[in-house]
Amino acid sequence: MSKLMIALFISAGLGFAVPGAAQMTSPMAPMTPMTKDAYKAATTNADAQYKLDKEACSSFSGNAKDICVAEAKGKDYTAKADAEAAYENTPKAREGARVAHAQAVYDVANEKCDDLAGNAKDVCVKEAKAALVKGKADAKVDRVTADTRQEAATQQAAARTEATTDKRDADYKVALEKCDALAGPAKDGCVAAAKSQFGKS
Repeated sequence: MSKLMIALFISAGLGFAVPGAAQMTSPMAPMTPMTKDAYKAATTNADAQYKLDKEACSSFSGNAKDICVAEAKGKDYTAKADAEAAYENTPKAREGARVAHAQAVYDVANEKCDDLAGNAKDVCVKEAKAALVKGKADAKVDRVTADTRQEAATQQAAARTEATTDKRDADYKVALEKCDALAGPAKDGCVAAAKSQFGKS
């Protein structure tokens, strides 16, 4: 079975993946955070939808039923993973959602391979497995990249704070040095003004 056939199977059989498509194209970008109540509602809705989808599969038989059940499970699994990613709003949670999508696509594709026989089936299974491995690998790379960016941003913020402090301290020392040219109350006033300007006590 060609990769084009697999892609057609996947796009035809996995309409449930479409709502997550925006996240799939930019899975590690921060999402709009989901409240705890919204998260609970999303998982409850996913459970209810799964029951309906699974019941609808009873009208099928044989491998068509297996495919239908795999699609229902995948839809449930990915809906919950997407909700968790939005609720947690972390690179790791977004990685988990991407892996869930890849696993759901694989499960359905693998079931569809059962309609084939011989080498065509073997190739179909290997292609589905390869797509799963690639999906997981890409999700991990994106998560590590996001973690690295977050760590770099934290380090950059810390460096900026340190640099600002160092610059103010240097300017304060210059101001004090200028006060040394004065004497008596003028010097005291100069030092007090420098302390006030640079937040020193």
